Amino acid sequence: MSYAVRMTLNHDQLASYVTRQVNRLFDDGQPVLEDDVLALLPQVLGRLEHCFAHINNKYFFDGISAVFNHLHGDQYSMFLYLLCNTAYNAGANIGVPAKFFLLNKSLHGIDAFYEVELPSIFLFVHPIGTVLGRGQYADYLLVYQRCGVGSNHDIYPTLGPYTTLRPGSAVLGQCTLGRNNTLAAESLLLDRDLSNDSIYIGNPRDFVLRPAKGTPSIWRN
Repeated sequence: MSYAVRMTLNHDQLASYVTRQVNRLFDDGQPVLEDDVLALLPQVLGRLEHCFAHINNKYFFDGISAVFNHLHGDQYSMFLYLLCNTAYNAGANIGVPAKFFLLNKSLHGIDAFYEVELPSIFLFVHPIGTVLGRGQYADYLLVYQRCGVGSNHDIYPTLGPYTTLRPGSAVLGQCTLGRNNTLAAESLLLDRDLSNDSIYIGNPRDFVLRPAKGTPSIWRN
């Protein structure tokens, strides 16, 4: 099903807004052009619409349409990830996605690199200090602040659908997470698999597993 996006800025205003931001911060004599941003927006906003329409929160989906407020920090951070990743996949000069990535890192403190393929449905919740590395991701990814997804001995994890990373948690190395798994706050999962419907609490030396009861209510299916 397709939904419209209710936006606080129209396409022209949004392209001008993000272009002025990125060129002021990264004034290297090779400015990002507003027309190039405009050309990317239909695909970026289509991805954003699909994502936001699955989030069960009135600030993202009002029951009729997806909602995008450029002054909502979490939403704008998600938009900038989609923008840098879309620019990269479209074959833009590498400086363009790099600058959008750095803008997101500068404004929101999140490291979500333009080459990293996040799923089509994800949610950042005040993601300051979060680093999302080159793992494999599935839909309904919920990520809070200070989270990490990264490698151990150059091996990256695979996250299943309905993965939730609570504040300060990290998944590193050869991990495969099944469906509907949560890492509790400040927990570290290292080179370990999780079966479906698990809540992991702790670290490699001291942890407990608890059953998860249903998928997070933040998601609309």
